[in-house]
Amino acid sequence: MSIQVFIVDDHPMVVAGLRTLLGQLEDITVAGTAGSAFETMPLLKKHTVDVLLLDINLPDVSGIDLCKKIHREFPGIKILGISTFSERSYISRMIGNGASGYLIKSASAEEIAGAIRTVLQGKLYLSLEMEHVLQPSAALTAGVLPALTKREKEVLQLIAEGFTNNQIAAQLFISPLTVDSHRKNLLMKLGVNNTAALIRLAIAHHLL
Repeated sequence: MSIQVFIVDDHPMVVAGLRTLLGQLEDITVAGTAGSAFETMPLLKKHTVDVLLLDINLPDVSGIDLCKKIHREFPGIKILGISTFSERSYISRMIGNGASGYLIKSASAEEIAGAIRTVLQGKLYLSLEMEHVLQPSAALTAGVLPALTKREKEVLQLIAEGFTNNQIAAQLFISPLTVDSHRKNLLMKLGVNNTAALIRLAIAHHLL
């Protein structure tokens, strides 16, 4: 029988690309797609799903939080986190919330297929590219923070100055959703739960 795969990602081009890649595989069928957490839960009740490809950055709820909810309500579904990032914090939190693996969005059809078949066997899947990310490094052991992108540093500075997402978006000529995504990435990268803790940590480590 064909493996039923469900895709959760808010970028239509990513969904279309995954559909095309998975369409090349004889034993895999795309059972459905959703662009948000709000859409996902009702659809999972209607479809038979073996494996869920779950983006970690969604417009309404973090994919990491959604992963926990899906794992609790649909324990039979294997979840593969997908992202453009291979940060240790993203991977460990997804796995901690019930994901069976983690893929980078640029993965080939062969790698995606291998990941799907691996998690269906009850095994954990991490690409070779990411396995080294999870290995303890001397820098992390010494308490060195993960590197921030130029844009993340800009957003962090404006957050510290008290600007809202809309105000930051206007200053940087990006959308408020993109600002929110950078804010969430900063929280996850630096391992804090709120903006106040983010600013305290940034000051303590001379990021501001």
